[in-house]
Amino acid sequence: MNEKYIHRDIEPILIKSVKQFPAIAITGPRQSGKSTLLQTIFSSFQYITFDDPLIREQAISDPKKFLDDLKEPVIIDEIQYVPEILSYLKIAIDQKRSQKGRFLLTGSQQFNLIKNLGDSLAGRIGLFTLLPFNKHEKQTLVNSKKASQIFIDACLRGSYPEISVDHSIDFETWYGSYLQTYLERDVRAISEIGSLREFQRFMQLLASRCSQVLNMNTLASDLGVAVNTIKKWISILEASNLIFLLNPYYSNLGKRITKTPKLYFLDCGLVCYLTGIRDKQHLLNGPMAGPLFENYTISETVKAFYNQGRIPNIFYLRTHSGLEVDLIIEKNLKLYLFEIKLNQTPTMAMSLPIQKVVENFPNLPWETGWILSLSNEKNTLYNNITVQPLDDYLKWLAE
Repeated sequence: MNEKYIHRDIEPILIKSVKQFPAIAITGPRQSGKSTLLQTIFSSFQYITFDDPLIREQAISDPKKFLDDLKEPVIIDEIQYVPEILSYLKIAIDQKRSQKGRFLLTGSQQFNLIKNLGDSLAGRIGLFTLLPFNKHEKQTLVNSKKASQIFIDACLRGSYPEISVDHSIDFETWYGSYLQTYLERDVRAISEIGSLREFQRFMQLLASRCSQVLNMNTLASDLGVAVNTIKKWISILEASNLIFLLNPYYSNLGKRITKTPKLYFLDCGLVCYLTGIRDKQHLLNGPMAGPLFENYTISETVKAFYNQGRIPNIFYLRTHSGLEVDLIIEKNLKLYLFEIKLNQTPTMAMSLPIQKVVENFPNLPWETGWILSLSNEKNTLYNNITVQPLDDYLKWLAE
């Protein structure tokens, strides 16, 4: 095993699923560690990648022969480059339907990949998403177990495996190269977007507005493009697993609720690269401090769901009059309400947003309210609204 390999929290569900499905597929952003993960925990499997143009051409020209010649079980990397092979995979699977764990697939672009996999291999495949390192995975690489230090590192270093493991790699150089490769290869492969420079400017604007309600009209006006163009570009970033849209909770709450999603990036390092934040002083004392901690907490939440093979069942709530709860999680038919605060000194005022929402919506089936912060303290602020350390929250999510 690679000496620098960091075990991933998704491993147990993958090992279990290989015994349940003929095929599994892992999607996720470029460089999130998909290939390394599969080659490490399934080291006895044959490995091929469609990143290799010669192998890709063989598969495109005669997909049936290509599959027949493979030595199973096999890892097929970058499956999105040869979508034609999926219908032949279905035939191969159906010929030995009871045999599990034959094909392990990876893909970096979710745009049409998930739809194609779902259409072609419905009932035959387990679908998973691997994002960059989460807090638990990353803390083995940071010389501190303090949540505050790991948050700082996640922002100023990022959470992608390569740059997290190898501290000799320059942050600016790595993210610049990552962004260039993403724009020139992934974005162009997904859609004709026109100017790559304009798209990068769009990403910079989004990063500066992370943790905010998505306002496509304002973005379109600021960039001088049509609203439909913004919608298309948002879809591309979402398909690439670079951003996450947190939908509002408005079940049976009437017309007073904002119904527009909030936008978060799934790696805080990319936000800091795009917004020019390079040091601890600007990170913790600048205007992006609060939004970045909220972004970090939501991204950790999304990763926790994906690492269990689950769709994130999470929301936020905001009324037209300005009442807002940062995060709502539905668990066991109950709602858990969360406020996310960077401040490490809990105050009674932090519980007010949850109190006001509960008072205004008496039929809301809420169980408890939590204030999530970098504090290590646990205490009750008001009735069943408590301050909880981020670590305790993440453990609760994994239960």
